[in-house]
Amino acid sequence: MWAEFKGFLLKTNALALAIGVIIGGALGTVVNSLVNDIIMPPIGQALGRVDFSQLKIVLQAAAGEAPEVAIRYGAFINSIIAFLVIALVVWRISQMFLKEAPAAPAAPSKTCPYCMQSNAVDASKCMHCASAI
Repeated sequence: MWAEFKGFLLKTNALALAIGVIIGGALGTVVNSLVNDIIMPPIGQALGRVDFSQLKIVLQAAAGEAPEVAIRYGAFINSIIAFLVIALVVWRISQMFLKEAPAAPAAPSKTCPYCMQSNAVDASKCMHCASAI
C-alpha cells in the first residue's frame, strides 16, 4: 500500500501541488505583513494620517455585553491590496518557471495544385478533393 501511495505521489502532480500550497501559505503571511506593516502606513500618512485597518462604519455601538457591529472596510482594502500583490508575485513566478514547450516541427507535406490543401508527401491523391497529385 505504501509503494502504491508513493507511486501516486511521484506519477501525478500531487507532490508539486502540496509544495505549492505550503509555499503559497507562507507567501500569504509575508505579503499580508508587507501590506499591513510596510505599504499601508506610508499611504495612510500621505492621505492625512489614515490608519486603513481602523476604517469602519459603525452600525451599532457596543453596549454592555453586546459587541460593536461595524463594517470594517479598511481591513477589506488591506485584503484587496494583499491579494493584488500575491497575484502579481504568482504571475511573475509562473512567467519565470513555466515556459511553453517549443512547437514541434511541422511534418513535411505537399500542396494539391487544384484545391491548395496540404497533403502527406507520399500521397498520390488529395485527401480533400480526391485529385491525383
